[in-house]
Amino acid sequence: MNYANQFRIKTGNKADLGKIDADYHGDFDNEESTIDELNKYSKRLSDLQSLMYAENKNSLLIVLQAMDAGGKDGTIRHVMEALNPQGCNVVGFKVPTAEELAHDYLWRIHKMTPRNGHITVFNRSHYEDVLVVRVHDLVPKDVWSKRYNEINAFERGLANSGTTIVKFFLHIDKEEQLKRFRDRLDEADKQWKISDTDYEEREFWDDYQQAYVDAISKCSFNYAPWYVIPSNRKWFRNLAVSQILVETMEGWKMKYPAPSVDLAMIKQKYHAEVAEQLGVAAEELIVQEEQPKEKRGKKKGKKKKKKK
Repeated sequence: MNYANQFRIKTGNKADLGKIDADYHGDFDNEESTIDELNKYSKRLSDLQSLMYAENKNSLLIVLQAMDAGGKDGTIRHVMEALNPQGCNVVGFKVPTAEELAHDYLWRIHKMTPRNGHITVFNRSHYEDVLVVRVHDLVPKDVWSKRYNEINAFERGLANSGTTIVKFFLHIDKEEQLKRFRDRLDEADKQWKISDTDYEEREFWDDYQQAYVDAISKCSFNYAPWYVIPSNRKWFRNLAVSQILVETMEGWKMKYPAPSVDLAMIKQKYHAEVAEQLGVAAEELIVQEEQPKEKRGKKKGKKKKKKK
């Protein structure tokens, strides 16, 4: 199953969240049945990131949005664990600081976008400025309604500069959210996340859903597509996101850069010196080094027969 095609919101289409089953889990029945596939994609993600870092031509921006308890942290923990932290970072956008409020709303976003060879994950993003500000009337409608076009222009600029953008809305239903809130009460490592605000925000569920519908529908383009991922089943969410990321990065057709030095000269200059000290020919030493460890040191010839 190609999840990129299945869950991508095509340009001009409406993201009707009410008709997208948040409990969908494809051909898989449980978490155990996804393990082999997920491990395969995790290994591939790791290999692709290594290639991306070496080639240093592409950058990847991953945007995660969801309702409270939608699984942003879990996605980062389970999917992004395949990535080398040296070339990946996660940015969480909280309530704007006084300095950030003194600039345009995209100012704090732009400076956190990834450089060549790197991956950046946004845990919440610039889309909060057409979501929470709209639901709670923090700015007038004639202000936030213009931001869809501003966001599209911003993302197009990133894409034109070589950044690939993939945006995931982790779609859960209202019942699943309440269940996750309830589970947190019994999980000591998650109790710190509990707040009255989370429960109070549930009163605005329908308003948020409509705000997401508009944001996703108005801002999904080939250069910055939105994917609505059914996320009631956390294990399916992880699988779908992993597959889409792998497919995205494979599309770059990356190659390791050619060596910047003369390898033959390096071998002759440095390995010949070591070979001389060991009393063997440089060519023989190089061959030995290229052999698997278990074959090194074995002498040729027939084994002597044991005497009876």
